[in-house]
Amino acid sequence: MNAITAGLFGLIFGIGLVISGMTDPNRILAFLDVAGDWDPSLAFVMAAAIAVALPAYALARRAKTRVLGGPIDLPDRRRPITPSLVAGAAIFGVGWGLSGLCPGPAIVLLSTAQWKAFLFFAAVVAGIWAAAFLSAARLKSDPAARGKSDKPQTEPIQRALNAQK
Repeated sequence: MNAITAGLFGLIFGIGLVISGMTDPNRILAFLDVAGDWDPSLAFVMAAAIAVALPAYALARRAKTRVLGGPIDLPDRRRPITPSLVAGAAIFGVGWGLSGLCPGPAIVLLSTAQWKAFLFFAAVVAGIWAAAFLSAARLKSDPAARGKSDKPQTEPIQRALNAQK
């Protein structure tokens, strides 16, 4: 049942991206062009997302389980900002600014069979593999880094994937 609801919510999210125009790289690039012909529409989409997410998070913090069962895994507010988090955010931002796409809209654009969407998605997958390889290499070369790894950031994702099995 969790996989069905995840798919349904993913479909709703994708439809929202298409309706709001957030799958159009030109609109994203126009939003990022604050010194030129700025398009503020992305700010309204973000504000609407925050307006929906804030009460949902407030309810989730008080709830013990999800509506369909299972634990609620929310990010720890006290988790420190690590250098790898800052580096990853910067790389994401550069990629977003250069391409006008982020992974969510790119997945939606795969349905259009545009070669640029496939190229972008292949680059995302290559980046994920490269990050995993570099992380593994760092842990092999520096045994002291094992206790300082970014594993806590991936544990909620792994638990969610295991819960869907």
